[in-house]
Amino acid sequence: MTTPVCTRASDAATAAPRTFPHPPLPYSSYPSFASYVKARQPVLLRTARSLTANPSDAEDLLQTALTKTYVAWERIEDHRALDGYVRRALLNTRTSQWRKRKVDEYACDELPEPEPVPGGNDPAEQQALHDAMWRAIMRLPARQRAMVVLRYYEDLSEVQTAEVLGVSVGTVKSAVSRALGKLRDDTELSTALG
Repeated sequence: MTTPVCTRASDAATAAPRTFPHPPLPYSSYPSFASYVKARQPVLLRTARSLTANPSDAEDLLQTALTKTYVAWERIEDHRALDGYVRRALLNTRTSQWRKRKVDEYACDELPEPEPVPGGNDPAEQQALHDAMWRAIMRLPARQRAMVVLRYYEDLSEVQTAEVLGVSVGTVKSAVSRALGKLRDDTELSTALG
């Protein structure tokens, strides 16, 4: 029988308590360990962060290293060298994680990415054009801007645009036509279009 990993909070509150084969040892078994962790955790966390790029991974790494230290607490003879022991545990744990990592990259003769199309789909150019278009639309008078947005960004028909704004279809046609003319004459937009 498997236990679900994720449950709703209401389900978790009413679920039967889990039982472990061996109950975990509380920090109270080693008060010196609890005081050591309390005093040195910020320093050790900085060390863990230097070993990983993600702060959450660093916290997990430190927790794992502290667990290993807790298990070996009675065997550690010189408690003045605890920082070195924990740092070694951090480094060994990170090295093990790195070695276990599955690599899905393989050397091959051809690159899997398609060749870029000249003058085509550069994301930076597309974003620059998008930004220039919005700046040009924002320079339109409010009524023309509303009609252009409804017609071309919201993809409404002329009739639907007229109904939304409470104007005639002829008003929508003429206002959109004037707005498109202003957009064609916009110097910043022309420069962005190249």
